[in-house]
Amino acid sequence: MEHEYVRIFDTTLRDGEQTPGVSLTPEEKMEIAFQLDKLGVDVIEAGFPSASRGEEKAVKEIANAGLRAHVCALTRALRSDIDVALKCDVKYIHTFISTSEIQVKYALNMTFEQVIEAAVDSVQYIKDHGALCEFSPMDATRTDINFLKRICRAVEEAGADYINIPDTVGIMMPKAMEQLIRDLRNSLRVPLSVHCHNDFGLAVANSLAGVEGGAVQVHVTVNGLGERAGNAALEEVVLALHLLYNRKTRINTKLIYETSKLVSRLTGVMVQPNKAIVGENAFAHESGIHTKGVVVKPITFEPFSPDLIGRQRKLIAGKHAGRHGIRAELEEAGFHPTEEQLNEIVARVKELGDKGKMVTDADLLAIARTVMGKAVEEKIVELSDLAVVTGIRVIPTASVKLIIDGKEYVAAETGVGPVDAAIRAIQKITDSLANVRLKEYRLEALTGGSDAVAEVIIKVEDRDGNVVSARGAREDIVMASVEAMINGINKILSKRLRKT
Repeated sequence: MEHEYVRIFDTTLRDGEQTPGVSLTPEEKMEIAFQLDKLGVDVIEAGFPSASRGEEKAVKEIANAGLRAHVCALTRALRSDIDVALKCDVKYIHTFISTSEIQVKYALNMTFEQVIEAAVDSVQYIKDHGALCEFSPMDATRTDINFLKRICRAVEEAGADYINIPDTVGIMMPKAMEQLIRDLRNSLRVPLSVHCHNDFGLAVANSLAGVEGGAVQVHVTVNGLGERAGNAALEEVVLALHLLYNRKTRINTKLIYETSKLVSRLTGVMVQPNKAIVGENAFAHESGIHTKGVVVKPITFEPFSPDLIGRQRKLIAGKHAGRHGIRAELEEAGFHPTEEQLNEIVARVKELGDKGKMVTDADLLAIARTVMGKAVEEKIVELSDLAVVTGIRVIPTASVKLIIDGKEYVAAETGVGPVDAAIRAIQKITDSLANVRLKEYRLEALTGGSDAVAEVIIKVEDRDGNVVSARGAREDIVMASVEAMINGINKILSKRLRKT
């Protein structure tokens, strides 16, 4: 009898945080944990407590936050790791050890007998301390099937509550995944779980195949975050289970879109526009916000209604935009601006409307990200004036006037283009104060037309190795770049002040 209900084990805060360049503060982890709990996931893997003191603190705080979901900690199959996890007050521990020949030999330098011993000892140790235990044979999909069955039977006897089968390097194919889970299910009584990586773009397909083979739980991350090519995306797995497989989960699908937006904002990882379910273009024929109204395309071209995942579109009419409409649109996308931030967002939308600009939802979100991402606690550096000159026979030159601690500073610089010149002029003035260099610069959310809103995302680093991300959004690319740079400098300076 197949289980009708599939458990959703969310590892956004653990595997998702291993996305290159992502580092969440304990406060940000807590915000995501509350959202995941509201969304209805069964298990929140809150982190890997033995990785650092900060990680341990974050896991403990989430474990004591009174969430309905099980809060889980990840550990290696080591008593020392398990002790740290138990100190975090979690009632659910996910422990793992490599089982494939290549990893046992080169990563662990152990014999297969020692691996079984360590796995059994860890599971028993967790159960002796009264916690739920999930066990993962790491790199299961490249493990000799007879050894895999042996270690799974051993941990089942030791009392494991779940056995999770990870496709650690993402090399499985759906048919093979279904067969592997079916095969293991026939020789085990313990419920099975799957954890798929997306190296070949098959994480979701392999996860669903695992469910077809009899797995009752799927490991997922919001937006498919995770190291390398990421993990199975929560939104894709859940919608496929509900609408294509007719299986149930505890997920409130109406909160999927706002959860995706929140995770994207806090991790700084943009969702690709053509991403299934939550990408900006997933319902592209609906996504423009026009001053003359939104033309709703018929359902004939939609596999499901956008409101199923909380994506109702509302009318925002440029210069006639009302605060309530803008606030509602932002809250639907997971943004909760303060009154002051909302005032600035509304002012910018109206300013664009006055110029006859059509404001799309991507424009609005770009503006909101910039306004809300500013270092509000300390505006140490402010832009007073900017002038740029560029042309075929003119060396691009920028003149910048900044206010720092109430004093005005002016500098002019040349560069390879107006953006480069403006950034150099800012660096010239702030060099003694912040000495930042630009590590990364990219343009996003250009929504068509020469008057489109440009969203500039930068990473800057100071001489002490502090790295921060900042953004700017204007219809003028130079202004957007300058705004991002000044936001970045303010963030770095705020960071330093907090340390002193």
